[in-house]
Amino acid sequence: MAKKRILVPLPDVDFDVTEVAVPWKVLTRAGHEVVFATEGGVKPACDPLLLTGVLFGKLGADPEPKSFYEEMTKSKAFEAPLVWKELVASDYDALVLPGGHAPGMRQYLASDVLQEKVAAFDKLHRPVGAICHGVLVLARTIDLETKKSVLFGRRTTCLPKYMERSAYMLTFWKLGKYYRTYPAYVEEEVRAALESQDDFVRGPHELMKRSTDVDDAPAFVVEDGNYVSARWPGDAYLFAKKLLERLA
Repeated sequence: MAKKRILVPLPDVDFDVTEVAVPWKVLTRAGHEVVFATEGGVKPACDPLLLTGVLFGKLGADPEPKSFYEEMTKSKAFEAPLVWKELVASDYDALVLPGGHAPGMRQYLASDVLQEKVAAFDKLHRPVGAICHGVLVLARTIDLETKKSVLFGRRTTCLPKYMERSAYMLTFWKLGKYYRTYPAYVEEEVRAALESQDDFVRGPHELMKRSTDVDDAPAFVVEDGNYVSARWPGDAYLFAKKLLERLA
């Protein structure tokens, strides 16, 4: 397989450990180059609670993704990310949009600059992957010709409302709105961007079981041509493998 370049834009802080580190590991292990970019080119950092445990040491990333994250942070690409406004879409063979729910994610989820770059990449019809809150970037990205979201006409999943609500209700007494990035649920905003409500695929009900490098049974992704979407960190391994297939 020829070496490909995959762009992964990130906020300065608060991205999800698993949703970045697992695709990075799967893609680089296969011989591809992962290029990171932040708004101003500063080295990013994940949501720290996902390393230590969100509540009583629980609800954080699993040990293996945490080990991938530690390895990833020492890579040259992570140490010196590019700048969003300087990105050229045609320089990359694929685009990955990770998620995260903590407040620092709003820098990335609401960036007009980043949405402009995503719209340009979308025109190339190359592989695009979005997981969890990362699907919001696509939902908010407008095609300048159609004046509709680039998700319009596509089938997708994202962080389901029941997952987001359950996490919030479990932790609000201690962490407030930590799990509510915006007043609207992710699923609600994504659904509003679609051509048909039938284009949203929630997937099987799941709150605990996560896929691993050797077990994809708990995972769920939606594939629509060059586009792959997933719900949460528990889908990250299968999500990365489906992106890898599209780079073949």
